[in-house]
Amino acid sequence: MSTYDVIILGSGPGGYVTAIRASQLGLKTAIVEKESLGGVCLNWGCIPTKALIKSAQVFEYLNHAADYGLSVSGVDKDFSAVVKRSRDVASGMSKGVQFLMKKNKIDVISGFGKIKSNKQIDVDGTIYSAKNIIIATGARSREIPNLPQDGKKIIGYRQAMTLEKQPKSMIVVGSGAIGIEFAYFFNAMGTKVTVVEYMPRIVPVEDEEVSKQLERTFKKSGINIMTSAEVTSVDTSGKGVKATVKTKDGEEILEAEIVLSAVGIKTNIENIGLEDVGIAVDKDKILVNDFYQTNMPGYYAIGDVTKGPALAHVASAEGILCVEKIAGHDVEPIDYGNIPGCTYCSPEIASVGLTEAQAKEQGYDIKVGKFPFSASGKASASGTKDGFVKVIFDAKYGEWLGCHMIGAGVTDMIAEAVLGRKLETTGHDVLKTIHPHPTMSEAVMEAVADAYGEVIHL
Repeated sequence: MSTYDVIILGSGPGGYVTAIRASQLGLKTAIVEKESLGGVCLNWGCIPTKALIKSAQVFEYLNHAADYGLSVSGVDKDFSAVVKRSRDVASGMSKGVQFLMKKNKIDVISGFGKIKSNKQIDVDGTIYSAKNIIIATGARSREIPNLPQDGKKIIGYRQAMTLEKQPKSMIVVGSGAIGIEFAYFFNAMGTKVTVVEYMPRIVPVEDEEVSKQLERTFKKSGINIMTSAEVTSVDTSGKGVKATVKTKDGEEILEAEIVLSAVGIKTNIENIGLEDVGIAVDKDKILVNDFYQTNMPGYYAIGDVTKGPALAHVASAEGILCVEKIAGHDVEPIDYGNIPGCTYCSPEIASVGLTEAQAKEQGYDIKVGKFPFSASGKASASGTKDGFVKVIFDAKYGEWLGCHMIGAGVTDMIAEAVLGRKLETTGHDVLKTIHPHPTMSEAVMEAVADAYGEVIHL
């Protein structure tokens, strides 16, 4: 029987990052994966979806070349080639993880792993032993009774990434990051898209002003938005689908070629031995402490299977912290109030910290600043004037409570706010930090200036 210091079950951005950090710390490490290295994120999530979105953005650019004083004729798309590029990008990233496993001398065990008592894992009949076992099995598209996925007419994100032909029409159920990104992609490529959201506004976890801005932009681009609406049933007996949608005004029948279910995720915790070992679970999540130890000594869990935000960068951070604690390092728990969230539609959305409503609910006396990209020289020159940066500060101490952005490239800008909040930066600190001109990032400084009554370019 092979014995390790650490065995990680699952090789997504939680698992493979954990394995590399464990190896760096001198721990003999193995990783178990039933499909492809990199998990959902690299193979079916974060990376290939961004490749699809980039193709859609380039297509939009070409179709609006005249806006930039250029003449382009005969612009067309090859949907299958767009999908192939996305798959090639994912494949390249997965091969990159294979290289990292070899470089860091991590044993890759292919097969379905099931944890057992006495800190063992059974991988398709072969038993492996470890001093510490870390569960990082991630999640998949959640299915609900009124939207049973058949992989053809009612699909999840996996099928949405590999459709053989582009649908003429699509209903996207759910307006979280996954639903919104696919709605943008398919609409930009020419599919007639309707988004159905149960909550009163799309991207409901974002600041209300961000939701309103995205809805305006999406409607302008031809996307049909239905909020406070629920798909109660889908008839797939005909050529396409007929979805019955319950709204505050009554029922409505929508017809389309395909329904994309983007109503959340379901953790992959079935049949991996949790019950056999006695690991505690609550509401589809494995219960862990601040350092990701379960109720059973030597067994840990990170990423989507635990109660933190289901984000790749969170899983990676949790895994690193987990193995550093195992290795005896003095580490502090993650601050879950300072996790950035990003949605890669166009315009992009990025946020961290409290929304304006949340800050008020928590009793803060706040200063709010907002700077529209329509007043930004760089945005005007780039032809990307949609959106804004919004900042929220505690009026008493100047604490940076939240930052919310919608616009071109904002997912690359949000790190300024995350780092600033980590370093306990005040509004005046940001004001006195010189930002380069002309850039989109100037909008952060200008929004802060607006909060403090010192804005220059409004």
